[in-house]
Amino acid sequence: MEINALRMKKKLEDYDFSKACPIRNVLDRFGDKWSILVILLLGEHKGPMRFNELAQTIGDISQKMLTVTLRTLEADGMVHRKHYPEIPPRVEYELTELGKGLLPHINGLTQWALKNYDAITKSRKKFIARKQFA
Repeated sequence: MEINALRMKKKLEDYDFSKACPIRNVLDRFGDKWSILVILLLGEHKGPMRFNELAQTIGDISQKMLTVTLRTLEADGMVHRKHYPEIPPRVEYELTELGKGLLPHINGLTQWALKNYDAITKSRKKFIARKQFA
């Protein structure tokens, strides 16, 4: 086997592609459309946010999808949910320390996306144009 093939094999061993892979397992949870946005909003907000406040701020998310996203983030320990037994019921969400620890990484990705957005959209247009004439 040549050296490059051995290096690639070693790299593949480092990144176990099974569902038990810790990297894949964690990153898959943030690959959806809403999780990163919810984390960013909770991170920028001073103090807890109510469910309806989150929904109104995001705008185009359904109640069901916001509920699923918040439950997933809560299950992963990123978000703390506090329910007040009032009428009508009041529920607030806040980032945990674990969730706050993710913010600098998401902010870095956000800055990268903003910086490179024009280049990415130009590349997409070129790709589509090539595909149309191929």
